[in-house]
This record gives sequence, C-alpha cells and structure tokens, in this order.
Amino acid sequence: MEKQPIVGRFAPSPSGRMHLGNLFCALVAWLSVRSEGGRMVLRIEDLDTARCPLPYAQQLERDLAWFGLDWDAGGEGGGSHAPYFQSHRTKLYEEAFSQLSRKARVYPCFCTRAELHAASAPHPSDGLSPYGGRCRKLTPEQVAALSEKRRPAWRIQVPNTWVELIDGHCGPYKARLDQDCGDFILRRSDGVYAYQLAVCVDDGAMGVTQVVRGRDLLPYTPQQIWLLQQLGYPVPQYFHIPLLTAPDGRRLSKRDGDLDVGSLQKRYGCPQPILGLLAHWCGLLDRPEPVSAQELIPLFSWEKLPQRDIPLPAEFVRT
Repeated sequence: MEKQPIVGRFAPSPSGRMHLGNLFCALVAWLSVRSEGGRMVLRIEDLDTARCPLPYAQQLERDLAWFGLDWDAGGEGGGSHAPYFQSHRTKLYEEAFSQLSRKARVYPCFCTRAELHAASAPHPSDGLSPYGGRCRKLTPEQVAALSEKRRPAWRIQVPNTWVELIDGHCGPYKARLDQDCGDFILRRSDGVYAYQLAVCVDDGAMGVTQVVRGRDLLPYTPQQIWLLQQLGYPVPQYFHIPLLTAPDGRRLSKRDGDLDVGSLQKRYGCPQPILGLLAHWCGLLDRPEPVSAQELIPLFSWEKLPQRDIPLPAEFVRT
C-alpha cells in the first residue's frame, strides 16, 4: 500500500501579532511536514471573534509568507475543507455536539470558573484543575431554577479510562480522564463552542495526521484523543515541542507583548537572520547565521530538537 502523505497544520489564534514563540512553533511544524514531503494546512482558530478580528488573521498570513512558511490549504485562500476559519465552522461543531450528546452524558453547567477560557487554547497559567462534577449532580428541578437566572455552559462526562499515547518528541504519556482531566466544557454559556471540541472536529475533518505544538498542551491531549475516538476520527501523531522562554523561565505570550514579529522585522529587516537564530536554538545550526526556510528543510531532524524549554538571551526579551 502506498504511504499517504503527512498532513500537518499550523493553527494560530490571531488575538494579536505573532511573537517569537509562535514563529518557533510554526517553523518546526512546517519543517517537519516539508522534510517528509507532506501537506501543510493553515487553520485560523478565531472562535472568540471579539479577541480575534479579521485584520489580525490577515496580518498573520502576511507574516508567515514573509518568513517563507507557505501552506497548501487554509487561511483566506481556502481549500477542499473550507472554511478554514473556526468562526465559520459552527455548523460542524453543532453536528459533533449532537453526536456526542447521543453517545455520552452532556449536561448543563452553571459554574463560571475557567469558562471564559474555554474557546481558547489553554495556557500553563490557567492550570489544569479537573472539574469536580458539581453540576453533574443537579436535579432537573435545580437545573430549571438555575436556568432562569443564567444560561448554562455544557460539559461532557468522561469515564474512568486511561488514555495513553507515544508523543513523537516527549515519549510516553498517559492520563486517567476522570481524575487527571475531568469533565470538560464543549460549549460556553454564550453559545460559542469550546476549543477542545473545535480542535478535534477540525483536525478530524481536515484529515490532519500530525500535530506539532507547544509542550504546555500535552496534558490536554488525552481529552482530545478520547474526543476524536468518540467522534469516529483517526488520532493524529502528536509532537509536543519545547517552549521559548524569557531568561527567568516565563513563557512568551502575546498577552505580555513579547518579541512580536513587527518588532523583529524592524530590528533585522529580513527573515533570514531571525530564522537562523531559531534554527540555532533548536539544534539545526551550530551557530546562528542567516538562512532561509527552504535551506533548513534538509537539516531538520526531530533528534536534534532539545527536550527542555529554551531560555532566550536577555537582550532578546522586552523588559
């Protein structure tokens, strides 16, 4: 049987200008796919449209193109699985929500904790605190009374099942869903579908076979594997990569305005010196020197990439 080409994806949330950490992830994902002759998908994760206006997404596409990180489908260019903007894929999420409601217990939740983050990819600072199941125990009468005061979010009950995976970079990982993950939100109280549901539907529907992303998302992967299985989709190969951090270990964040691409463009004027720095930090070059994205393809190897987070030199971080 002929081997099917790898389908990778870069799935940014355009809530601001990309920073150096976002670019690092995009580069590694792109190199992994291109070094195997695979296809690259650009998906715009703009579930929270108030935080992710269209001009941000358009700027993101221009920035990726400036660095030579092209894609085969997605973004405003579309493709066979269009639309590639999550804000336009609500019907697919509705169908998946109905399918899950028939297979598992999906119940209303009136708790507010963490709900505001449910449409966004998690961050380490948000914590991974399993939900205690308070609203799972509500009686129909209690649900009716609470519904008069506010609209509920909707959670899915997870079983006491272990989910195991072999991460392509981090190695073996496992979690027990009920104890380590807990029931998680599928839809917020304002009707917006949650990140966990949307990312699984989109990876499955778009035929994604390889997911490269920051290691901070590894603890959330068992939930997504289980959800993909419930929806009948194949599980992609996951590669969770180290994060670029400030010298004090702090994670780079758009919320803090660290090293956005605009400032990098002003500082260096062209992409090659920036790509050379990233290539050096991830073990592809012995020393930082200007290089194009295409020139890095034959140099890429997962064995070269470090396991631990990569602290940046102090002069690179805004104070």
